[in-house]
Amino acid sequence: MIVFDNVTKRYGSNIGIQDVSVEINKGDFVFLVGPSGAGKSTFIKLITREIRADSGKITVGDTDVTKISSRLVPKLRRDMGMVFQDFRLLPQKTVYENVAFAMEILKRSRRSIKRQVPQVLSLVGISSESDKYPDELSAGEQQRVAIARAIINNPELLIADEPTGNLDPDTAWEIMKLLEQINLRGTTIVMVTHAKDIVDQMGKRVIAIDEGKLVRDAECGGYAKCEVEKEKPKTAFERFKEDTISFKAGTFKVEQDITSEGRDKEDNI
Repeated sequence: MIVFDNVTKRYGSNIGIQDVSVEINKGDFVFLVGPSGAGKSTFIKLITREIRADSGKITVGDTDVTKISSRLVPKLRRDMGMVFQDFRLLPQKTVYENVAFAMEILKRSRRSIKRQVPQVLSLVGISSESDKYPDELSAGEQQRVAIARAIINNPELLIADEPTGNLDPDTAWEIMKLLEQINLRGTTIVMVTHAKDIVDQMGKRVIAIDEGKLVRDAECGGYAKCEVEKEKPKTAFERFKEDTISFKAGTFKVEQDITSEGRDKEDNI
């Protein structure tokens, strides 16, 4: 789905990311973590082709992002949904209109819009607020609208940049449950976050960046450190050794039992 192959991006003398190689598979749910200024935003902007890499190769789906021309960038982004910390809803449009707008700019038919928008609003749990404007909604409700807008065109990839940053803890968990539900439907999710509690409890894959370098890629989750690394599959030789040791141990136990039985008989005589 997303492949970084020895990617470097600099801003003058400052490092954005340096020699990063990583692969995110289709259907993954990945947390991108690290301190402020570590390179997380650079990583995301390289995926969306807001900026170009200085060296290396980036592939998103079947597209070599490092080589495409600027005129093909909009096409690249059609298969992506974006969710932001500050929602970025259009204040003059209702909930329904905000979500429909994402279809309108792709020139979808009115019939498709009328069918799909209510379905997605129902999925994110905000159907009853469809006629309201953003300033009439709570922060959590606004984020649900933003998520609905991001997934209305069925993107293969959803990029969530600090989606819980402006939410209270309970609402943040509601949003995380919604994102997990979307992921289970097949959408790949890359989420940038500083929310240690969410990362630790969700148990998803964690990619950590620090000072522009990939410092950790853990399957079992955990913001600070993956305490239990994913067990590597055993080689045929390792399995053979274990079986041999087990067989020998079993033979030894049988021999012990026979010897003990013989001694017992001798004692009785």
